[in-house]
Amino acid sequence: MCRADRTTASGYCKAPAGILAARAALHFWEEPCISGPQGSGAIFFSGCTLRCCFCQNYKISRAPQGKSISSERLAEIFLELQEQGAHNINLVTATHYLPWILPALDMVKKQLHIPVVYNCGGYERLETIQALRSYVDIWLPDLKYFSSNLSRRYSQAPDYFDRASVAIRQMILQTGTPVFDAQGIMQKGVIIRHLVLPGQKKDSIQLIKWMAEELPKKQFYISLLSQYTPYEKNPDFPELNRRITSYEYQKVVDTALESGLEQGFMQKRTSAKEEYTPSFAYQGL
Repeated sequence: MCRADRTTASGYCKAPAGILAARAALHFWEEPCISGPQGSGAIFFSGCTLRCCFCQNYKISRAPQGKSISSERLAEIFLELQEQGAHNINLVTATHYLPWILPALDMVKKQLHIPVVYNCGGYERLETIQALRSYVDIWLPDLKYFSSNLSRRYSQAPDYFDRASVAIRQMILQTGTPVFDAQGIMQKGVIIRHLVLPGQKKDSIQLIKWMAEELPKKQFYISLLSQYTPYEKNPDFPELNRRITSYEYQKVVDTALESGLEQGFMQKRTSAKEEYTPSFAYQGL
């Protein structure tokens, strides 16, 4: 929607025409039903349609850093990850490359026998979700903010909740009741992630209550993240220069349980570590 012609200049996402990726490897730090014992086959794409000031993958999301690959090479990567034993193909921040990713998925649709995960920031157009109906088995969106003031301040997207709430409803509509295999690995469904930010538990609680009241019951899982880690001191956002407290996180968890959102995952506070961010050395590309 930024109307950029990426053959001549990058758009808001900072991406060029064609695919730019930073890593393709087995990834063990997703939710247990996504990573499982063998790992998720995660491809991290460069650039992003949001500009979150606290992004843990900022090294690749804010600058065109990565390796250029073709749709044909991406199709090969999908099969290589499947051969390595990946439980799924995990497309991480992929929206701005869909004109090249969808042909890659078409190339391997008869050979790919594991689910496709769409791992995104939640800031998606309804039309995009609908176009992915026959490609995506598992949706892994963030739901970051309820307040437009917060989404404007931290992600430069005042319409974040308006967009994300509609997109996530459509994701649930398209997948229906979550499905797991005998190992407990998700095969179909939606997991809504929410990262609790320091000082913003009230906004988190509003989001939890909205999910409980407005989304179809038992049709999605939630994942409440305590892993917020300030990667540098930022004078523009001094309130974010600390980790969340146990009290802040527990209040959000308690609200989820009290609201009946018992299908999901929570983290130990020790999850707030920089090592949860993978190295982006173009592995597997």
